[in-house]
Amino acid sequence: MDNKLVIIPTYNEKENIEAIITAVMNLPLEYHVLIIDDGSPDGTAAIVKDMMANKYPGKLHIVERAGKLGLGTAYITGFKWAIEHKYDYIFEMDADFSHNPEDLLKLYDACANKGADVAIGSRYVSGVNVVNWPMGRVLMSYFASKYVRFVLGVNIHDTTAGFKCYRREVLETIELDKIRFKGYAFQIEMKYTAYKCGFQIQEVPIIFVNRVLGTSKMSGGIFSEALLGVIKLKLSSLTRKYPQKNA
Repeated sequence: MDNKLVIIPTYNEKENIEAIITAVMNLPLEYHVLIIDDGSPDGTAAIVKDMMANKYPGKLHIVERAGKLGLGTAYITGFKWAIEHKYDYIFEMDADFSHNPEDLLKLYDACANKGADVAIGSRYVSGVNVVNWPMGRVLMSYFASKYVRFVLGVNIHDTTAGFKCYRREVLETIELDKIRFKGYAFQIEMKYTAYKCGFQIQEVPIIFVNRVLGTSKMSGGIFSEALLGVIKLKLSSLTRKYPQKNA
């Protein structure tokens, strides 16, 4: 049976964390969960550790970090942990239910049965599927993805998506220590690097729902990093030699 790990970065997610873990664990396929907590002062980690001991021993895991070190570094930490523990399929997912846990099944199916090396839960591959976002934010996100697609020359509609499944080979091939960006640009850099390494990327339509509980971690600076980072990424790719997918 394939080993599947869902990586969920957290910072002050006490309102959501128990429910999101329970939802993943109740899926018809078995998923393990790794929480990367950046020193949440609200007690998120304590909730997770109680669930580890009393509900999901051996299936729920946590890595605690000293403070807010950025989304990108959280996922890199999780990816390295997943490789070390030999998981076959590794997922990225938010803690706040903006990503529907049931869609993990569709992402897994794309990688396990439909030829994808990377499956993206895409808001924009079949129109604009975003619920409860202000229109300004929808437009900014949508046109940011269009901009990235144009500059980098990749056929991906939702280039900033953070709901994904990777086959382990992708993360073993990508030189994780060379991933530089931490916010939205991290998501772009990971997709572009996988593309440059020759991996097959598929977009799976999802509906993205804005969080109901807790506080968004989004900021204008994250978008700025993405817009400027794309140009840096394109320029550096002109001289960089990317490791390639095994034939």
